[in-house]
Amino acid sequence: MPDITALAAHPGFTEVLAVSKGDQGPGALLRTVLLVGIVGIVLVAWFLLRGYRK
Repeated sequence: MPDITALAAHPGFTEVLAVSKGDQGPGALLRTVLLVGIVGIVLVAWFLLRGYRK
Protein backbone atom coordinates (compact mmCIF):
# COMPACT_ATOMS: atom_id res chain seq x y z
CA MET A 1 0.00 0.00 0.00
CA PRO A 2 1.48 3.39 -0.95
CA ASP A 3 2.42 5.93 1.66
CA ILE A 4 -0.21 8.70 1.64
CA THR A 5 2.18 11.39 2.87
CA ALA A 6 4.57 10.69 0.00
CA LEU A 7 1.69 10.86 -2.46
CA ALA A 8 0.41 14.15 -1.04
CA ALA A 9 3.92 15.66 -1.21
CA HIS A 10 4.19 14.91 -4.93
CA PRO A 11 3.93 18.18 -6.94
CA GLY A 12 1.73 16.61 -9.64
CA PHE A 13 -0.80 15.49 -7.06
CA THR A 14 -1.11 18.97 -5.57
CA GLU A 15 -1.54 20.47 -9.05
CA VAL A 16 -4.42 18.09 -9.76
CA LEU A 17 -6.04 19.07 -6.48
CA ALA A 18 -5.60 22.75 -7.29
CA VAL A 19 -7.26 22.32 -10.68
CA SER A 20 -10.18 20.38 -9.22
CA LYS A 21 -10.66 23.00 -6.49
CA GLY A 22 -10.76 25.75 -9.13
CA ASP A 23 -13.94 24.33 -10.63
CA GLN A 24 -16.78 26.31 -9.09
CA GLY A 25 -20.23 24.85 -8.71
CA PRO A 26 -21.78 21.46 -9.35
CA GLY A 27 -22.10 21.96 -13.13
CA ALA A 28 -20.10 19.01 -14.46
CA LEU A 29 -21.21 16.61 -11.74
CA LEU A 30 -24.86 17.58 -12.07
CA ARG A 31 -24.71 17.21 -15.84
CA THR A 32 -23.18 13.74 -15.49
CA VAL A 33 -25.76 12.62 -12.92
CA LEU A 34 -28.63 13.86 -15.09
CA LEU A 35 -27.25 12.19 -18.21
CA VAL A 36 -26.73 8.85 -16.46
CA GLY A 37 -30.22 9.11 -14.92
CA ILE A 38 -31.90 9.80 -18.24
CA VAL A 39 -30.03 6.97 -19.97
CA GLY A 40 -30.99 4.66 -17.10
CA ILE A 41 -34.66 5.61 -17.34
CA VAL A 42 -34.66 4.99 -21.10
CA LEU A 43 -33.04 1.57 -20.65
CA VAL A 44 -35.46 0.54 -17.90
CA ALA A 45 -38.45 1.69 -20.00
CA TRP A 46 -37.15 -0.23 -23.02
CA PHE A 47 -36.57 -3.35 -20.92
CA LEU A 48 -40.05 -3.21 -19.38
CA LEU A 49 -41.90 -2.35 -22.56
CA ARG A 50 -40.27 -5.00 -24.73
CA GLY A 51 -42.03 -7.69 -22.69
CA TYR A 52 -45.46 -6.31 -23.62
CA ARG A 53 -44.94 -6.89 -27.36
CA LYS A 54 -45.96 -10.53 -27.12
